[in-house]
Amino acid sequence: MGDAAATGARRLVEALERLGVDLVFGLPGVHNLPLWRALSRSAIRLVGVRHEQTAVYAADGYARTMGRLGVALVTTGPGAANTLGATGEAMAASSPVLVIATDVSSALRRPGVYRGLLHETRDQTAMFAPVTKGARLVTGAGELAGAVLAGAQLALAQSTGPVYLGVPTDLLRHEAGPVGDPPAQPEAPEPEAAALDRALELLARAERPLIWAGGGALRAGAGEAVGVLARTLAAPVVTTYLGRGLLAPDHPCAVPGPIHAREVGPLWDEADVVLAIGTDFDAMMTQEWRLPVPPALIAVTIDPADANKNYAADITLTGDARAVSDTLAARAAQRDGLAALTERLRTLGGAVGAAVLEDEPQAGALLDIMERTLPADAVVVADMCIPGYWLGGYRRVPLPRTLAYPMGWGTLGFGFPAAIGAALAGAGPVVCVAGDGGFLFACGELATVVQEHVALTLIVVDDGGYGMLRFDQQHAGEPPFGVDLARPDFTALAAAFGVGAEAVDGFGAAFETALAAALVARAPRVIVVRARMKPPPTTSPRWYRKHD
Repeated sequence: MGDAAATGARRLVEALERLGVDLVFGLPGVHNLPLWRALSRSAIRLVGVRHEQTAVYAADGYARTMGRLGVALVTTGPGAANTLGATGEAMAASSPVLVIATDVSSALRRPGVYRGLLHETRDQTAMFAPVTKGARLVTGAGELAGAVLAGAQLALAQSTGPVYLGVPTDLLRHEAGPVGDPPAQPEAPEPEAAALDRALELLARAERPLIWAGGGALRAGAGEAVGVLARTLAAPVVTTYLGRGLLAPDHPCAVPGPIHAREVGPLWDEADVVLAIGTDFDAMMTQEWRLPVPPALIAVTIDPADANKNYAADITLTGDARAVSDTLAARAAQRDGLAALTERLRTLGGAVGAAVLEDEPQAGALLDIMERTLPADAVVVADMCIPGYWLGGYRRVPLPRTLAYPMGWGTLGFGFPAAIGAALAGAGPVVCVAGDGGFLFACGELATVVQEHVALTLIVVDDGGYGMLRFDQQHAGEPPFGVDLARPDFTALAAAFGVGAEAVDGFGAAFETALAAALVARAPRVIVVRARMKPPPTTSPRWYRKHD
């Protein structure tokens, strides 16, 4: 590519190449076919999916696993609208995803008039404004390549997130100028020296400091810096859902369980200083802000408004999470108590494990088998389902970016398509855990994994329907209604697509054998587990903290 004069479609693809994009997910339509022609002459791999929502979920799974830009290409109107749920999940998880959708022809549109064109909406770009960092409609072929480069820059800028780009279909055929260089990412700000000094003084006086690390810390690659800082301060480290894997499970300061657990919650209650790194204290982690306001709070953030919106910080250190953590670790005074903390956390971990086994033996078995069987680089993608909730809250995640969990927007159906993106990232073997209801959102993507030779293991937990909603109704004293589902024979369904499958009862020895075999198969495999489980204490009906 690189003609002196080329169409907008070719320039758009050239811009993606200039960004280093090597993989895109998409679904063709009559309006975006010029892009498919341009991609046929590009080194970029086009993965065709069976639903537009899946394209964005897969791009999100790729972005979470790689820490790179995920790209989804879809068509106009209903095609674009189909991506909104998945784009909202990327927003809530701060995933750098670029959604490029065609729009109706600029030559045929009249501003402020709905004419009834094929796939026309009154304002397609406006649909994306609430669920993206930025939404832009390209107005001329000459700006198309630059808009792609700028959109990618915005998506990847801290704090990362999805960006929408609308392209009138006629611009893909118009002549467009050459592609320029991608704009440089802006440098992160540095915290004020006086604020750093005050934070260090506060930490030096602390008797029971606690570090709370979120997705911003993980995305910044701050794990090593946070680990050193935690050792220096002898401070336990709580990680949020999006921060799982920031510290290795054997780190002496890693808290071995979710803050929602009764065994773990006292760490927050006892803390006299909380150091929050890359987090906004969202509702699901704080049990809808039932955690009491700490006596003192220091926030390390790239976005002060976001970090202070739920719990107001006494000191805000604005800057890159890794750089600021490095600075704090280098300047903080070494505190005594690391050995005692490590022993306390070891004992706490034993108590958490025992509580899980007593509460839900099937969950304990699932967690144990996954820990024994999966290699350290395996990526676990959980859907919104009861076993996914147990994994999101209690799995000992060995490495960053090896757990993808949709407790951002909480979108049912995320798991399987996101696992496709994660598997094509090539970081490690991918295991997806989905419920029977959530898997049916995107079961047609079995065709994609066959066509694209995607090696992943899909665990479908069949509990007869929407198990979490069944529990919610029962918890409210109501009989289950509308939550039990007719399901297919999942093994036969997989076989119909040419995917090997087997079914087992519960998370026992047969499941462990099937999982181990699937991991070495280097092919798509489905394991159906017939099991009903109680949801974990991380789910809202079981939060132990209550509002006054």
